[in-house]
Amino acid sequence: MSSVSATALGRVAVLMGGWSAEREISLQSGQAVFEALCEQGVDAHIVDVDRRIDQRLRENRFDCAFNILHGSGGEDGVIQGLLELLELPYTGSGVMASALSMDKIMTKRVWHAAGLPTPAFVELNAKSQWDEVVQTLGLPLVVKPACEGSSIGISRVEEASQLADAWMMAAAGGGEVLAEQWIDGDEYTVGILEDEALPVIRLETSHAFYDFDAKYAANDTRYHCPCGLDREQEITLQNLSKQAFDILDAKGWGRIDLMRDRDGNDWLIELNTVPGMTSHSLVPKAAAATGMDFKSLVLKILRTCHG
Repeated sequence: MSSVSATALGRVAVLMGGWSAEREISLQSGQAVFEALCEQGVDAHIVDVDRRIDQRLRENRFDCAFNILHGSGGEDGVIQGLLELLELPYTGSGVMASALSMDKIMTKRVWHAAGLPTPAFVELNAKSQWDEVVQTLGLPLVVKPACEGSSIGISRVEEASQLADAWMMAAAGGGEVLAEQWIDGDEYTVGILEDEALPVIRLETSHAFYDFDAKYAANDTRYHCPCGLDREQEITLQNLSKQAFDILDAKGWGRIDLMRDRDGNDWLIELNTVPGMTSHSLVPKAAAATGMDFKSLVLKILRTCHG
């Protein structure tokens, strides 16, 4: 669809909202995408996704869908499977890549099997022996839900006595939980767009890590692009990110989050298959560094529709 004009794209459903813990962020992202498409002459329509989404998509006879749903139901293969059944082309990764990438445990297993660097981890449950977890991963460590985004439910653990509470907070959503080795170093993110890695962004926050508040509310979070690495180091991060993206069979666009430790080793943290598109979001910032404005970015993502 890369050569198709804006007006020839037909009726576009901008899928937003949904029922995940990231609903409010998705609504913000979706509104920004909708406005950008309309400004370029695209016949875009807001679709606040609910459990009747299959019926609504059939009734409205859309030609394609811009998926900007974050979290469960939107990034985990569920909406992708429905769109495949409806034969409705959509943006982003397909069913398998979405399901894999939404699950941090499965993502890490695939990366580990491929020989790609990702921090050590332990799956947690009510029967976990906290002292053994600490012996395996050391302290500090990070506890996180396996299938949530936007850093929801994540906490840094300094002492073994904090692990039970951290596990309960991460498990509140009902999914699997993992404890992960803490990487002491700088946080980076690499956007992927149409098979190319965008410029690297280094994140700087006053928080212990790039948590929900640092992402969406804090005014002191800084985004460095250029990232401060030399050209060879930046290319290394971009190549690793693209390799991690490809090994999960991701498509169209996405964002890889990484850490670089004090010894200069790079560590893959996660792949976001439907990254945020808000005023604080990272892919638009990286695209802007190449001279691409927000409207052009949104249209370019739409033109990657498949299915």
